[in-house]
Formats: sequence, structure tokens, C-alpha cells
Amino acid sequence: MKRSLSLVEIVVIIAVAVLFAVAVIALLSNAHPVVVAFCTVAALSLIMLMLRLNLSPDRLRARQSERTLKLAAQTLPFMQKGLSIESAQEVCKLLLPATEASAVSITDKEIILGYFGREMKSHRIGSPITTEATKRTIAEGRVQIARSHEEIGRSKTFKLLQAAICVPLFQHEEVVGVLKFYYRNAQQINANQLAMAEGLGGLLDMQLRLAELEHQRELAAKMNLKALQAQINPHFLYNTINTIASLIRTNPQHARILLREFAVFYRQTLEGSMEETTLDWEINQTLRYLGFEKARFGSDQIIVGVEVDEELLNIDVPAFIIQPLVENAVAHARRVDEPLHVYIRGSITGQRVVIIVEDDGIGMPESTQMMALKVSDPERTGVALKNVAERLEGFFGKNAGLEVQSEVNVGTRIILNLGLWDSCKVVKDDKSDNSR
Repeated sequence: MKRSLSLVEIVVIIAVAVLFAVAVIALLSNAHPVVVAFCTVAALSLIMLMLRLNLSPDRLRARQSERTLKLAAQTLPFMQKGLSIESAQEVCKLLLPATEASAVSITDKEIILGYFGREMKSHRIGSPITTEATKRTIAEGRVQIARSHEEIGRSKTFKLLQAAICVPLFQHEEVVGVLKFYYRNAQQINANQLAMAEGLGGLLDMQLRLAELEHQRELAAKMNLKALQAQINPHFLYNTINTIASLIRTNPQHARILLREFAVFYRQTLEGSMEETTLDWEINQTLRYLGFEKARFGSDQIIVGVEVDEELLNIDVPAFIIQPLVENAVAHARRVDEPLHVYIRGSITGQRVVIIVEDDGIGMPESTQMMALKVSDPERTGVALKNVAERLEGFFGKNAGLEVQSEVNVGTRIILNLGLWDSCKVVKDDKSDNSR
């Protein structure tokens, strides 16, 4: 791997060149032998100094650490995608210059995923594993050093590469693949090359674990969404169907409108692909929900207000983050003898995107507020606020979250902090809700 020379090294090299030039000139001009000897000794001393500086253990360790950190940064974006043909081939290209090997290969347990270096035409990506050394590494789960064609277990027609180091790659304590370094001959395999191979194998192991953790986080977020959908569906479905059935007799035109809206609402709510959407879509879906509840309780019993900055309507948000909060207000905050006012507001406050869902209902005591974000039981806090908060954090990062403010007999305000405006993704394509 190439590196730039330090200032000390440059000065030493120039000094050595000058002293050798002086020594040669002095020798050719029949100068006093003492002058020639002095220049020669000085030049040799500077060479020894440079070698000592470059070969000191601290210097070598620092260089090795620098190379490892640089490789980690370069390979991480590819390994985050998991062990695949696309990621493995790019990683092989990055690893080869960092070694004295002639080729680098990555396999899973069955096929070659990536290969870069000499004899590329003989190691087709996607072809089955044929070398015995690789098969032994997978079976035994330990590093294998092959110092001949026979130990590698490959055809002697491949004459350029005659030795190899095979390092197992692990995930969940199970071998999932092999990282291989091929060499021209066994003499090239020394302690440094072995340590480097094992270190790079450990680096890829760690990155595979990180990729798996990220995959599990995404799956958990999707499962949380499914759980939220399951929580809201049964009672709401039953109540809305009853409302539409009663309106068929008294107001058939309104019933037809509600039935059409209900079909749109449920199709979009239950779509498996809607893990994320735009804020505009989320608000319109919530307004559909409120339309059904108005039909159920009376249009004068639920009053809705929406004030959202227009530039926020096309930002990407997790689906199903506003409707659950509004449903909680309708289900738990309504007074019997007074209408419920629900407000949805969105603005950029101090460079942060903030969405507020507020009602003037019965409010919550302090003890309930404290538990609202700690429990996942919808029977205690409506549709689980903890679930919504975790999905916000998973989508926008650690700086996002949900805050509950409530006062008994005054109302409840729930603040969704989506993080910095600059970090929000604005959808350029038309994903807005055009079905209303």
C-alpha cells in the first residue's frame, strides 16, 4: 500500500544524496582521504538512522494500525450489505493492495463470491468451490496454511499460485465463508502475512456482525409496524362497519362515500410495502380515520385542525406515526358532554422538524405520563406510544423521539421530534395522497 514520505525522511534522503555526491567528487578530485571517509561515514550513519526510524516497532505498529483503520473505512459500506457477490468482489479489490499476496478470494460455503488478482479467468465468480484447503477451512473452522499445490488441493495446471492462507469467516459462531490469500510460493508466507490475514478476517467478521444487527433492527421495525396495525384493526373495523350499516338506511349517499373511503383507508394501511411514506400521505390517512369517527360520534363532536408548513409535506417519515396518536385521543380523551378538538401541527423550530398532535380532552395524570413511553401495552396507554417512539428513533436516529405533555382536565400534547431539517429526506417524486 502506497504512503507519502514524512518530512524527516525527505530531509534524510536529501542529506544522504548530498553527502554521497560530495564523497564521489572528493574521491575523483584526489581530495584528502579523511574528507572522503568523513562524507562516507556520515552518509552511512544517516542511512542507519532512517532505517531505525522506519523499522522501529512503534513505527511499524502505527503503520499497521493506520492501514487497518483505512481498510475498515473502505470495506464497511460493502460489508454492510452482507456476504454477496457484489460486496465480496469490491472487498477483494480493496484488500489485495494491502498484502503481498498475488490474489484474494472470498467464498461462502458453496461458491466463489469474489476474486481479484492473478489467474482471475480460472476463478469465475459464482463457480463452485473446488480447493480442498477451502473445504477444510469451512469444515474445521480454523485457519489453514497451504504451502503447495497438493495442500491447496487444486490442479497443477495453475502454475502461478502455489501457496495460500485460508481464514474462516464467522457469523453467529458458524462458518459462513472463507477469506483466501494466494501467493506465488510458500516462501512468501511469513508471520507478518499470517497475522495480517487473520486480522483482516477478524475485521470482516465484525463487519458481518454489524450488517446482521442492522438487518435485525430493520426487521424489528417492520414487526413493530405490523403489531401497531394489528392493535388498531379489530375494534375500529367493527365500529366503522356498524356506522356505515346504520347510515345505509338514514343517509345512503354518505354511506357510499364512507364505504369508498374505508376501502382506500384499509388498502393503504395494510399494504406491506408502506414501511415509510410522506408526511402528506400520513396526515391524509389520519384525516380519513377521523372522518369515520366523526360519522360514528357526530360531526360536531370531533373538531379537527391541521397546520403544517408546506415544505414539510414531502419529507419521508415512518408510516403510521400520527394516526395512532389521534386514535388515542378519540378513544381515551373524549368527554361525554363536550366536543373534542384535535390539532395536528408541523413546523421547523430552531432547525429541527417538530410535529405536534394535541387535544383538549380529559388529559392524563402524571403517573400515566411517566409510564406512557415505558410500556408496550395498548390497554394501558392506547396504541403503544413506546412503539411509535422506537420507530421514530430507528428511522431518524438517536436525536429523534417522542415527548408527552398532559394535564388533567386540560388536554394532552404529544411532540414528535424528527431531528434536524437538513438531515430529513425530501421526496422529489410524487408520493402525495391523490386518492381523496
